[in-house]
Amino acid sequence: MLLRWLRDRRRHALLERPFPPAWTRYLERNMGHYAALSEREQATLRELVQVFVAEKHWEGCGGLELTDEIRVTIAGQACLLILGHDHDLYRKVDTILVYPRAVVPRRPTLAQAAAGTPTRGPMPVLGEAHVRGPVILAWDAALRGGRRPRDGHNLVYHEFAHKLDMLDGAADGTPALASRDDYERWTRVCQREYEALQRAIDRGARTFLDRYAATNPAEFFAVATEHFFEQPREMRREHPALYELLRDFYRQDPGARALPRRARARR
Repeated sequence: MLLRWLRDRRRHALLERPFPPAWTRYLERNMGHYAALSEREQATLRELVQVFVAEKHWEGCGGLELTDEIRVTIAGQACLLILGHDHDLYRKVDTILVYPRAVVPRRPTLAQAAAGTPTRGPMPVLGEAHVRGPVILAWDAALRGGRRPRDGHNLVYHEFAHKLDMLDGAADGTPALASRDDYERWTRVCQREYEALQRAIDRGARTFLDRYAATNPAEFFAVATEHFFEQPREMRREHPALYELLRDFYRQDPGARALPRRARARR
């Protein structure tokens, strides 16, 4: 109780400070989805970003010099996922390691470990999320994903969806939910969609969801999250039950937001 009181007091003092104008410009320039938010949502996101940047431990790796632009660009994308919740969902995110570009991990990636996939030597990856460890991101890919809000791919959304999944201690594609009914619904919808995706891939059919989603349930949730925020109207049309499930989990309806043409076209 005391620790929570101290944390809340610290956050209150932090939010008493004005949000730096330069930080707003970083969000406007590097986070395409920021323009689609209402003024109230933008204000909430700025508060989340302010706390996220201050409370997490950031490290520049591979020769990368961390700047406020890097921190704010990544924090803005990460915090979009919890816009309908609060910071508590990221309570197990302690450290964010940022490399200039793809890195070669020393151990199998989450997808490889979960699937039991044998490796034939190190393979470069753009990002990783660890159950009891850091989030690792390649800055060039994080920036590219933020500036291309409609292509269905976003590294930050993907890796931080993994951290939401891992909040209960397991990377199994099922985040912590409120009730047994919620878990039953989640299992029913996701299992049906996951198996349908695998069948479609086996027969060579076109799929809306990126095929990487068929790797395992953890990757299915992370990839579905990318599409949910990046291509919500298409997901709502192609996978209505999955869209509704994610809409209720994230407490957001991105399909109802209008992304300005300038933001859609930015490259």
